[in-house]
Formats: sequence, structure tokens, C-alpha cells
Amino acid sequence: MEWEGRVAVVTGGTRGVGAGIARAFLRAGAEVLVCARRPPERPVAHGGRQARFLPVDLRDTAAVRRFFDQVADRCGRLDTLVNNAGGTPRRPLGEGGPERHARVVELNLLAPLTASLAAYEQLRAARGSVVMTGSVSGTRPSPGTAAYGAAKAGLESLARSMAVEWAPEVRVNTIVLGMVRTELSALHYGDADGVAAVERTVPLGRLAEPDEIGDAALFLASDRAAYISGASLLVHGGGERPAFLDAATAGRRQETADLPAVRRNETVNRQEGSTG
Repeated sequence: MEWEGRVAVVTGGTRGVGAGIARAFLRAGAEVLVCARRPPERPVAHGGRQARFLPVDLRDTAAVRRFFDQVADRCGRLDTLVNNAGGTPRRPLGEGGPERHARVVELNLLAPLTASLAAYEQLRAARGSVVMTGSVSGTRPSPGTAAYGAAKAGLESLARSMAVEWAPEVRVNTIVLGMVRTELSALHYGDADGVAAVERTVPLGRLAEPDEIGDAALFLASDRAAYISGASLLVHGGGERPAFLDAATAGRRQETADLPAVRRNETVNRQEGSTG
């Protein structure tokens, strides 16, 4: 297999998107290490192969350095670091105080920087790569999760700068995620009806699956992407339909122009609120 003998670290790889990414690398033949503050409820595995778990708090710089020392001792090399750990509860800016928002930035922006710096020498020796897990929240307004959106915007900028500074030995790219179906979907979108309503806003008509995100991360880390660095790959099902298109009347008036005269008059009257 393409990744046999290679090593990948996936931060936050114990569930959800991170587990999907870890499974993709396992499927490709890599030795995979996943890390989080707490162990997974069940091992992350695929096809009889299992990811190795090591605990670490990614906001503790000294602990992160020790973690990557362990990776070197146990594996002897590191080919890819996927900075996936992150997330946020919904919290309007006026709630919680600046310290809580700062912790969101710390986890979603500073922790990936800390991990990347700690892994750099191993990645450089292997001529490896870094994959950042970004979000569409970093490219559009993110009300209710403003600190998270700001951190994800910064993460893309960080990746582009790292790609220039660390070339040609280390490639750095970002996967920019839209909405993904995970164990926590209900917290963000509500019950089954809520999820279905959200899915209807996506051009492809559904949420992404974690393993599909894994395939995108694996591609960017693979030799097939050897000339891709400093890039942002959108994995969002086509994005979001602009709200102004549904609010505008121009399209509806054009539709009525194509109707027979009698039906056109009736339709225009209804649109304009006429009782005639």
C-alpha cells in the first residue's frame, strides 16, 4: 500500500472528523497515532488495523513537545501531521468574557502552530507534510462562534505562510470543511428534522461523512499532491446558496414573464398583493 512504512499523526483523532481522517490513513497502510486529552470510547480502527492513542493537551506547549518526542522514539519518523483538533460551543461575543473566547483561539489556532513547530524537524527529515483542518467559518461571518471563525481564518493564513517558509522540505495545506455528520451533529443542527433542513441548504443535498474528509486529507498528504502546497481545498458540498437569491424578486418576475397572459396577470397580482 502507498503509505506502508509511513507515519501519520492526527490530533483530535479519536472521534468525528478526526477519526475519519485516521481511518483513511489506516486504509492506505500508514502507521497512525491519534491524540486527545482523553482516550476514545473505542479504538479507531479499519480493516483489522488500529490507530495508536497517546494522550496530550495540545494547549500545553511542554506536553506537546514530549508527545512528539514519543512519536520519534516509538516510530522513528513522521511523514504527516494532520492538525484536526478544535471546535467550539456556540457562544455570542457578549457572553462568557474574553478569556473563554481566547481559549477557543488558543485551541483552534495556537495549538496547531505549537504542534507544527514541535513536529517540524521530523517532518523535514521525511520531506513530509502538514494538513490543517479549516472551516468555512473562517471565510464568512460566523455569528455565535466569532472567535472560532477568526481562528480558522488565521489558520489558513498561517498555513500559507508556513508553506513558503518550510518549502521545499515540508508541504503545508488546508482542507476547508463545511458541515459534517458526526456524533455531535445534534448539538449544532438539532433533531433529524433539523439535520434534514440543514442538508437542504447544501447544493449536494447532504452533510459530508467523516471518511470523505479523510480521503481529502489523505490526498493532500500523498505523493499525488507533491506539487500542491499553500493551498486550501474546499470540502463543503458546493457551499451555501446565497441568501439574497431567495430574497430577490427578479427571478420570480422573469418566471411570470414566460407564463400565458391570463396566468401572468393572476401571478403578478398575487405577488404585488392586489385583490383585483
